[in-house]
Formats: sequence, C-alpha cells, structure tokens
Amino acid sequence: MDVTTLAVALIGVGGTLGGTLGGALLSQRVTREQNQRADRERAEDRHDRAQEARRDLYARLNTTARAYRVAARDAIRAAERGESIEPAVLDAAKEAWAEQYSLAQMALPKEVHEIASSLNRALGVGYSVVKQLPSASNRVEAYSRAKDWFSGALSDGVYLLRVTLRHDLGVEAEPDFERTRTRMLIVLDTERRSLERLLASEQATRPV
Repeated sequence: MDVTTLAVALIGVGGTLGGTLGGALLSQRVTREQNQRADRERAEDRHDRAQEARRDLYARLNTTARAYRVAARDAIRAAERGESIEPAVLDAAKEAWAEQYSLAQMALPKEVHEIASSLNRALGVGYSVVKQLPSASNRVEAYSRAKDWFSGALSDGVYLLRVTLRHDLGVEAEPDFERTRTRMLIVLDTERRSLERLLASEQATRPV
C-alpha cells in the first residue's frame, strides 16, 4: 500500500470514528434536553396542582367564615323579633368553619394564619354572644351589642380574611397592604378582648 492509499484509508477511519462520536454526543445532548424539559413540565404541573388546591382551600375558608357570620346575624335578628333561635343552623355553620379552619392551619403561611386565627377567636366570641341572648338581663343592650359586633368588627374581620387570601394568591395587590392588614388586625383583636371582658364581667355578676 502506497503512502497516498494509506492516508486515504486513515482519513476514512477517522471520519467514521468522528461521525460515530459526534452522533453519540448529539444523542446525549438531545436526551439531556428532553429530560430537563420533562422535569420542568413536571415541576410546573406540581406547582399548578398546589396552587389549585390552595385556591380551593382558601375559597372554602372564606365561604364558611361568611356563612358563619350570616347564620349568627340571622339568629340575632330572629331573636330580636321574638322568634326562637334555631340552634342547628348556627351550629352547622360553626362546625363547617371549624373543619375548614382546622384543615387550613396545616397549609396557611404565617401572615394568613395570623388573620385566620384572630378571626376564629372573634367568631367564637360572637357565638357566645348569640348563645347568651336569651338569658341577658338587658335584652335591648344585648341585641344592640350583638348586632354591632357582627356588622362591625367581625364583618371587617371576615373582609380582612378575604383580602388577605386574595393577596396571598396574587389575585389582588392592594397598595400598602401590610400596613392596612396590621391596622385592621389590631382593631379586631382589641375589640374582641374588650367584648370578652364585658361578657366575663356580666357572667360573674349574674345570679346563679
């Protein structure tokens, strides 16, 4: 074999090896990119499912809080008209809220949980207010206080929960939200503690 023939043969072998190695590297690159794309799609799918689950949870939390407030307010109005309070409706609303609040506690971010927890205590005080109406020594004052609670501080608390949930989901961006949230939370807690002290005082002075 002369030098020219040998050179051509070597070039042919080198070209074949180069083509084989190049093809393998290209195949590896394509596979890697496909895997990365599949990982991104799976991550996006998990995120979307988590967001959907969070939206559902927040919707149920908001709905049951509003239903609880409405049931209590309706019970107050019925009692003021001299009608008997139907405890099953109010108790069912209370239990529905308690169930959703219990589930939500495991998933709520700190800021949202703070609002939900404060509202839970406020709703509990409101429940006591309604339950004590029949035995109130001053019915007019008791009804007025109950109506003020559910149309005032507690109504604002339910609104605060809704806005906070929407803000956390990114569907509502209220300017200066953090300052507003803090201010409304302080008012709700202050009003609740004041009502708790008043109820405790009345309970302590009530004849056995």
